[in-house]
Amino acid sequence: MSPRNIFLAVIAFFALFTALDVFYIVNQQQQALVLQFREAKRIVKEPGLYTKLPYIQDVVFFDKRILSIEPPAQQAILAEQKRLIVDAFARYRITDPLRFFQRLNNERRAADQIGILVNSSLRQVLGTVSMQEVLSADRAKIMNNIRDEVNNKVAVQEGYGVEIIDVRIRKADLPTETSQAIFARMRSERQQEAAQFRAKGQEQAQEIKSKAERERTALLAEATREAEITRGKGDREALRLVARASGKDPSFYSFYRALQAYRVTLANEDTAMVLSPDGSGFFRYFSQPKAR
Repeated sequence: MSPRNIFLAVIAFFALFTALDVFYIVNQQQQALVLQFREAKRIVKEPGLYTKLPYIQDVVFFDKRILSIEPPAQQAILAEQKRLIVDAFARYRITDPLRFFQRLNNERRAADQIGILVNSSLRQVLGTVSMQEVLSADRAKIMNNIRDEVNNKVAVQEGYGVEIIDVRIRKADLPTETSQAIFARMRSERQQEAAQFRAKGQEQAQEIKSKAERERTALLAEATREAEITRGKGDREALRLVARASGKDPSFYSFYRALQAYRVTLANEDTAMVLSPDGSGFFRYFSQPKAR
């Protein structure tokens, strides 16, 4: 290839590179900052094809979408001096690319710096509320207060060129040692309640047993009284009948009384009987059933 052709090829390549460096595209998800020797010349927020001075101007792109920050979980002390491990996240949007570039330069550094402010505001706001408020419907209000506090720091105090869209508490847990202490206290309280319930149950059981025993004693006494009355009536009627029968037939009465005596005497199996040879006396009805 001749020197002239080489020169023309170099010129063509340089012209093409220059043409490519003149144009840049900003899509719908981006906004751009045009810099000339690190000095901002203009901000482009609308999508489209734009031009810049080649070689001496650079373009830095920033995201227009809502970005997320997830700082590490932090320990916060509540108003009643209880400790809480809080895991939160924040969402923000770049509103001023120039201020963002001057103060933070890129999204990675922004995540670190804004994350520090989020945790600082989180500890500050939670220090004024109680555990009950954190776990109640007031939690949304608390998160809004944290968001407003972070916005005040990033916009007014630091001038980061961003807007905090939202701050959310993803999880709030007690520290391990606190959880164990609370669990131990709850277990002790439940054991005390169980002991009280058992003692009350035993007391009620004793009352029911005593009442049942009194009713049983009263019923037995009443039944015994009625039985004695009935037995007395029966004995009286029996004596009347026996007396009536004995008046009519003395020998039958003597035989009846002997049977009663035999029933009482021979009730014991160990009773020994001694019979006289003539069969007279107590056992005369054994040898002489018709004895008179």
